[in-house]
Amino acid sequence: MLPKVNQMLYFQIASSDEAEAAVVYKSRIADEEDQALHIEYPISESSGRMKRLFLGDELSVYFMTGDGVKHFFDSHVIGFKEEEGLKLVKLMKPDPERMTKVQRRSFLRVPAELELAVKFSDHIRFLCHTDDIGGGGISFLCDNKWSFQQEQQIECWLLVPFKNGSVEHVPFKAEVVRINLLQSGRKQVMIKFIAISDTERQKIIRFCFEKQLEYRNR
Repeated sequence: MLPKVNQMLYFQIASSDEAEAAVVYKSRIADEEDQALHIEYPISESSGRMKRLFLGDELSVYFMTGDGVKHFFDSHVIGFKEEEGLKLVKLMKPDPERMTKVQRRSFLRVPAELELAVKFSDHIRFLCHTDDIGGGGISFLCDNKWSFQQEQQIECWLLVPFKNGSVEHVPFKAEVVRINLLQSGRKQVMIKFIAISDTERQKIIRFCFEKQLEYRNR
């Protein structure tokens, strides 16, 4: 499914500036042609300020359908035009085969080996690595010496790298859902988020989206 005229697009701009890369912008689709979507100049969701785009800017975009599904795609700025006094930005129309769908109440999960800091108490902390990650929770691998129980609550900090080179530290609280003892003698611990801000969750979802596109493009 492709976005239609008058739908709202939400996107982040690929940037080496961490603060800029985290900003979410929104814009209405004013028109379209065979290979392009024509959008109004975007506005920051947080500040309400208009954002100027430049030729070649790379964007991570999503739009929401009426059934509560987010459709994600990558795009870039391919030109500009003025129509009846309204300045528009031309984005490359997405390839439907490369779009990703995410249900509002479920989240895309991808295999990923990211660094994770786990805090048991004021005196016990350790570093480990995830084996998969998603917007609703993650699983990680650790040494068998660390004792976990189902429904145990822990604090974590996840190191999240993006394809533009920026790195974010995502803090959250989680609850242990399941523990598996592996043949290697290590443990796989599955946790769900119980306290995470929308901003931090969006960073994880953005990472998952980038990894999904990377796998598809191989």
